[in-house]
Amino acid sequence: MNNNLERYQQWLGLILIGFSFYSFALPTDVTVKYRLNDVEYELTGAKTPTGYRFNEESENILNLATLEWPPYIGEGLCNKGWVFQLSVALLVSQGYQVNVHFFPWARSVKVVELGKMDILFPEYFIEDSAPSDVIKGKKRRELLVQSNHFPGGNISFLKRKNDPISFNGSLSQLEGQNIGVVRGYQNTPEFDSMMDAKLITVIEAVDEFQLIKLLVAKRVNLIIGDPTVFRHSINYSNISNENKATYLNGIEEVKPALQYNHLYYAISLKSPMWKTLLDDINLGLIAFEQSRETKRIIEQGADCRADLSSL
Repeated sequence: MNNNLERYQQWLGLILIGFSFYSFALPTDVTVKYRLNDVEYELTGAKTPTGYRFNEESENILNLATLEWPPYIGEGLCNKGWVFQLSVALLVSQGYQVNVHFFPWARSVKVVELGKMDILFPEYFIEDSAPSDVIKGKKRRELLVQSNHFPGGNISFLKRKNDPISFNGSLSQLEGQNIGVVRGYQNTPEFDSMMDAKLITVIEAVDEFQLIKLLVAKRVNLIIGDPTVFRHSINYSNISNENKATYLNGIEEVKPALQYNHLYYAISLKSPMWKTLLDDINLGLIAFEQSRETKRIIEQGADCRADLSSL
């Protein structure tokens, strides 16, 4: 018995050493590069328990809440995605310490609407009538203020391939349909109003990949979101290549798209510096747009994904 116990303890010790070595060997730094006013900058961010910290020497500390949303942003993406790169570059260029935290979307919304963090990103346009799911009786616009916009993508329905669902762009056609949505997402004003009025039946999911599984399993007739995100959610999932092919070949986008949605930063009105922060973000967005740095960062993100897919 004692010999067995001793061997077990030795075996457990080796495993723990292995885990410690593996954790130590994991990359902990993230690099963000940008160019502004003909000067090139390279930032190195340190891994923290819930995210990444940049420009640690600054006393103007910001906490940002985000989500896994490939190809825009995600911990598993090349350079964490172009929205991550743009956001860190933009805020550090304005002199802030940046702490980016990855959570499920509903939690990201909650911590910013409650004022526990400063910025929610990337966010779609928030309508004045949109209710908060976090604080009952409040509108989201009473809790958040939005920046100027930056590039985003289309919002469309997806269906199972060959399902006989016709759509001419009028949402009234879809009354009575079961539609999958990501919990806490803004979609389009008309769709969200119909959803709030319960003119359509919705089933909520925590993210796009769960929506795809609901669609393939015939739990819903349609799902709504950015088609690019749906495709990347499948490709970046941990399922087998065979199942990825099954999912990709089994769904299709419903035309026409509902609308193009720009992206925004949503700042908590409980942040003591929200007014200054809003001005700084908007000035940064203008500077990056005018210098074409936003375009370059987006193209760099696309090139990075292409390089990885060829490996």
